[in-house]
Order: sequence, then C-alpha cells, then structure tokens
Amino acid sequence: MALSTLPLLLRKNYIKSVLLIETSTRTYMEVTITDQTFSGEVLEKISILIDKDIVTVRDLIEQRVTREVERYNKETSGHFVGLVQPTESEQLVNGYKLKKKKTIDAEKQVYIALDAFKNNGFFILVDDQQADALEEAVMLTPTSTVSFVKLTPLVGG
Repeated sequence: MALSTLPLLLRKNYIKSVLLIETSTRTYMEVTITDQTFSGEVLEKISILIDKDIVTVRDLIEQRVTREVERYNKETSGHFVGLVQPTESEQLVNGYKLKKKKTIDAEKQVYIALDAFKNNGFFILVDDQQADALEEAVMLTPTSTVSFVKLTPLVGG
C-alpha cells in the first residue's frame, strides 16, 4: 500500500473509501485522502485505515494528522507535507522543509489541528455537507467523499 502525505494552503482534500481489508478480528476500510487544489489538480495522496463506518470529525482529523507525522518521522529528508506546518520550518511549493531534522510530536500537531477546526482555520465537508463540530458523527461508505478545505496556515509542533 503506497502512502503519501498532504500539502496544505487553500486546497481541498477528498477522502474516498476505496477498499475493505478483513483481518481475523476486524474489518478495516482503507480511506484515501487526496489533496487537490480548487481547480481540481491532485497534489498528494495519503491512505489511512478506519475500523468503523461511523466516525467523528475528531477521529478523521486525528487519524490524518497522526499518519502524516508518522510518515515524516520515519523519513530522513526533513521534508514534511501535512495539515499543520511544523515550527522552525520554511514553506515550500509542496510542503515544508524543517531547518533541522527533528522528530515531530504527533499529539501536539493533532491538538493544533483540532483547535484550528474549532476556530474555523479549515472546514470539512462530508458528502457535500459541512461538518460543524468535532464530536459530530459521520458515516463513511465506499462512495463517501470528505473534503478538508483549509482557510488559514496552521503552524505548530
């Protein structure tokens, strides 16, 4: 499974369920987040596994940000692409370059992303309906589309 991360800055990210993966104890839905510009250009993709059909907006944000941070922390390039810009980084065309390679704290990045959602730094559309609260439950199906629309730069850990 090829996984990549997302750039930010005024882009739409579409999450589409593309695959169900069964294990001996659970069924996971593979959700692909496609980062797109408003003109429809696909910039990056990231896949996450979700183990339930109904998730909260908080769950979607947490899983997305955690996956982006995990991927960066495993790489050696110092190039980060994700929803929240790490501190001590410079913005590039397709992400951020940290001045010095360091481990990014996923919990801190998630906190910043959740706070940004609460303060209208970005909004989320689920099947073309705006999600209003972090605890709002949304149902994902194999044809669901979830859009992250970023309104302001998110700078954090």
